[in-house]
Amino acid sequence: MRQTFPSLLAAPACAAPASVLAQTTDPAAHRVMAQASPAAATADMATGEVRKVDKSAAKLTLKHGEIKHLDMPPMTMVFNVRDKAVLDQFKAGDKVRFRAVNDAGKYTVTDIERAD
Repeated sequence: MRQTFPSLLAAPACAAPASVLAQTTDPAAHRVMAQASPAAATADMATGEVRKVDKSAAKLTLKHGEIKHLDMPPMTMVFNVRDKAVLDQFKAGDKVRFRAVNDAGKYTVTDIERAD
């Protein structure tokens, strides 16, 4: 009896990874995720206004609204920019929509576009 009980407990733990693997290898599931991506992508974009562009340091100062996915209230702060070339497209005063991530403690803008 002692041998059987631990085996019964281990069975569901071993079965769970197989079901997860089956879901992620289904090609149809990948198509559904790809179709949902544009809507999900715009959902986590925040709005803001460019206050300063620092091309040499690849930084952007933004006065932004709430960034829900980062649990961040509205404020003005400096962000790193993943793609330095994008800084040529913006100047102080531009209204923008952007996506930011917390990259090892450094808030980084990954996507940005004009909100006009």
